[in-house]
Amino acid sequence: MPKIKIAKKSPSLDMTPMVDLAFLLVTFFMLTTKFRPDEPVIVDQPSSISDIPLPDKGVIMITVDKNGRVFFNVEGQQIRIDILNKMAERFNLTFDDKEKKRFAVLASVGMPMSDMKAYLDASDNDRKKMNLETKGIPIDSTNNELNFWINAARNVAPRFSLAIRGDRDADIPSIKRVISILQDNKANRFALITNLEGAGVVEEPKN
Repeated sequence: MPKIKIAKKSPSLDMTPMVDLAFLLVTFFMLTTKFRPDEPVIVDQPSSISDIPLPDKGVIMITVDKNGRVFFNVEGQQIRIDILNKMAERFNLTFDDKEKKRFAVLASVGMPMSDMKAYLDASDNDRKKMNLETKGIPIDSTNNELNFWINAARNVAPRFSLAIRGDRDADIPSIKRVISILQDNKANRFALITNLEGAGVVEEPKN
């Protein structure tokens, strides 16, 4: 009796569901991703052997560039608006809703309060020019605006931690001045941001 030969069929795989899933994932990430605004200042952080990580959120960041200019930053749009409101009250300024929304989505800010309204009303290109020309937030004894920024931020977000991100070429007196202003606000615990030697960004706690 002859053997019955079973016809061989090439296996097939329907890729349509996988393609649909891939497009759904791409669409999801496109709609949910939040792009970080460009930082107005570039800082080359010093290296250290500490490997204590900086918290992902809840940080009041003070940046000092190589020219000793000071910039202020904190995450959270409503928190930023509340801080701006306190600064406006302190300096007798008025910001409209458009200016507040603009401030809420910016990165670090290094403008004196006298220039803040013009800064928020400027175009993106003009703001970039202003960032290059600014002397940073005033920290001298006669005009210590950083003190008010820190005070406002700690009132609005009392549980946020504090951090200083300084350039490796920043002058020591500027860093010491920022630390002194923190201590004047009874902020004796903060982080000094560094690069881990051969790795990424870390912090060194300061008591």
